[in-house]
Amino acid sequence: MDFSGWEKLSLVDYDDNLTTTLFMAGCNFRCPFCQNSDLVLHPEEAPKIPWEEILEYLKKRQGVLDAVCITGGEPTLMPDLLEKMCEIKALGYKIKLDSNGSNPELLKKAAREGLVDYFAMDIKNAKEKYPLTCGLKKMDLSKIEESVSFLLTSGIPYEFRTTIIEEFHDEEDMKKIGEWIKGAERYALQLYIDSERCIERGYHSIPKEKAERFLEIVKPYVKHAKLRSYE
Repeated sequence: MDFSGWEKLSLVDYDDNLTTTLFMAGCNFRCPFCQNSDLVLHPEEAPKIPWEEILEYLKKRQGVLDAVCITGGEPTLMPDLLEKMCEIKALGYKIKLDSNGSNPELLKKAAREGLVDYFAMDIKNAKEKYPLTCGLKKMDLSKIEESVSFLLTSGIPYEFRTTIIEEFHDEEDMKKIGEWIKGAERYALQLYIDSERCIERGYHSIPKEKAERFLEIVKPYVKHAKLRSYE
């Protein structure tokens, strides 16, 4: 299966690493505020980037680039993801894997095989609001809970992150999320930006003053919490 999007150089996707970012088309969620509607809603129409083209680029950039970020969509739906990650690691790159946490089996296997240097998992909302926030009528949260538990104990660097939105999140939700991920190493509250690429338009970002209140609520539960893109 091919990737459908490619940002050849990113300075923001993986800490201070010079990173190339690969986007997979397709997702099992329909979060209405998702910024990648083209990849999520119509994956069959998304462009296909030949894997050999990506590999050739990575070979030429050895010693220049530090890492590869794999994101989506939901990249854990890619049938040959682990094989591609093996090829990337063989070239000496670090790998950051973004996920919604719906495939804990793959996360665990990638960790066992030494294929991931950093996990980033979305925490969409407090548990009772998960289906609403994911754009689903109902869902089984057991896989999400399993992924959270795994990351909390895996020993591999990771972060949890929540894109905070007026229509979906309040202070009580932040408290419940904090209790859920208690003991986490890193947690980021991310600014939402309404754009034409969103699955649905018209949602509103949380003002910085309110986001700072959210941050104070979650800080007691996690070791390092921060706002992202609120500068």
